Amino acid sequence: MGKAEDFGVATGTDQQYLDHEKAPGRERYGSAVLEEGELEVLQQSTKRGLKSRHAQMIALGGTIGTGLFVGSGATLARGGPAFILVCYIILTILILFIITAVTEVAAHLPVAGGTMSYFGFRYVSSSLGFAMGWLYWYSLGILVPYEITAGGLVIDYWDSPVNVGVWITIFIIVIVALNFFPVSVYGETEFWFASLKVFMMIGLLILSFILFWGGGPNRQRLGFHYWKDPGPANTWLKTGDAGRTIAFFSTLVLSAFPFTFAAELIVVTGGEMKNPRRNLPIAAKRYIYRLVIFYVGCVLAIGVICSSQDKALTDGGAGAKSAAFVVGIKNAGIHGLDSVINAVIIISAWSSGNSFLYISSRSLYSMAVAGNAPAVFKKCTKKGVPYMAVFASAIFTPLAYLNCGSSGSTVFTWFVNLTNTSGFISWICCCITYLRFRKACKAQGFTDLPYHSWMQPFGAWIALVMFVILVLINGFDVFFPGRFSASSFLTAYVGIPIFLAIYFIHRIIHRQDTWARDPLDVDLITGLQEIKDQEEPKKKHYDHWWEYGKVLWE
Repeated sequence: MGKAEDFGVATGTDQQYLDHEKAPGRERYGSAVLEEGELEVLQQSTKRGLKSRHAQMIALGGTIGTGLFVGSGATLARGGPAFILVCYIILTILILFIITAVTEVAAHLPVAGGTMSYFGFRYVSSSLGFAMGWLYWYSLGILVPYEITAGGLVIDYWDSPVNVGVWITIFIIVIVALNFFPVSVYGETEFWFASLKVFMMIGLLILSFILFWGGGPNRQRLGFHYWKDPGPANTWLKTGDAGRTIAFFSTLVLSAFPFTFAAELIVVTGGEMKNPRRNLPIAAKRYIYRLVIFYVGCVLAIGVICSSQDKALTDGGAGAKSAAFVVGIKNAGIHGLDSVINAVIIISAWSSGNSFLYISSRSLYSMAVAGNAPAVFKKCTKKGVPYMAVFASAIFTPLAYLNCGSSGSTVFTWFVNLTNTSGFISWICCCITYLRFRKACKAQGFTDLPYHSWMQPFGAWIALVMFVILVLINGFDVFFPGRFSASSFLTAYVGIPIFLAIYFIHRIIHRQDTWARDPLDVDLITGLQEIKDQEEPKKKHYDHWWEYGKVLWE
């Protein structure tokens, strides 16, 4: 098996678990003897300040942003209410496979700095971990200014006299500042940000149910009216069955964006979560239910209250003017509520940018721990904040200012296009990492796993095949007559060669490494005992029935 130092020093987090040796300048950490410089890094590693409720809300609320609230309107216009509903159900099932797979991996060894790139490095190969780490860093880093820009443009809904650059500056300052606070502060603020979005989603679902039965001001009973007129499914590029087939696959690709990096966010929180081997599986299970309710429920609701051929979905301008909920509510004759939704969408963009910067910085920190990035990014404050990694990840935020000018917005679009296929590539790598982890466990007869789903490993294989197909058809429409252009092609596929280039350059440099670690040589043990020692004992029962409510707050 590999030695502890082969996987960095992030096999634990707290100084109290360091056993001193008499030799000067050396310390023992579990079974690994650390040099004085390594000890300093270990003492300043990230801290476990996230509770289970923090992790759940960060994973769910962090990904509920403009992609779901605003982008779903354009997706509805593309496919129609039936296609968007079916596509979201398909994506929910596939993400369910990913969630259960990565939770099994992360719950076994939720080390500090434990991102999926770290596990790819540890269980598959150094080249895969290297490529995944840089994929997460630049993709998530670029998504931060994307969300910031979206929030700034949504403010234009009120025809604000303040230049959008001012709002962008405010968003950048707050998001970056929050990521420099201890993770417990970040977790608490993100918990309330995400909770606000969840409460709004519940309210919108209830409102949609009321409008379904004709409870709006105009007393129009909507029912499934828009499923009949203009119809449940649209056509695109062609007419008839061919057009509907094209519209379905295009809708399936567009539907993936709101789900991007949701599963990976749960894994990242495991490294800074209290009692992670117990709480990660709990967070994953609760997340699955909320995924079905909020994501699938959302698209079912907008298909009820809004026509897929309403021009406001695609021609309503930036921000909430194009949000399907806003369009449907205004058509129902409800006044004032659109501004409330608009305000929460701004918070959603703010919250998503906050989460993307968090996972981007932790990805860079994880790479540094694994030796795939400069060691300077391992530096943490006494409160456990990897401040150098946060600072480096924040360098993407000024890209948001490119949208202040028409020429700059074109450049910004190119940067965002780098992330178009990142979600699919990440999920493919997650499946590979899980399958190699499972193979290692089977080869070594290792059964001490805190979580395992009955869906695996079949779910991982299904997800692997499906996401390979989706990454290849991501921009299939550019091959239709009259639609091909160099910019459109690069927009759809530039992320693939970038990832492969990173992977193979590292592979060439480290050609002495194997393509994949031998299952018998994979280290499943180092750091495990230290994490188990940190687990707090579980309270087996409560004295009073109302105390069970604490479970939701822990």
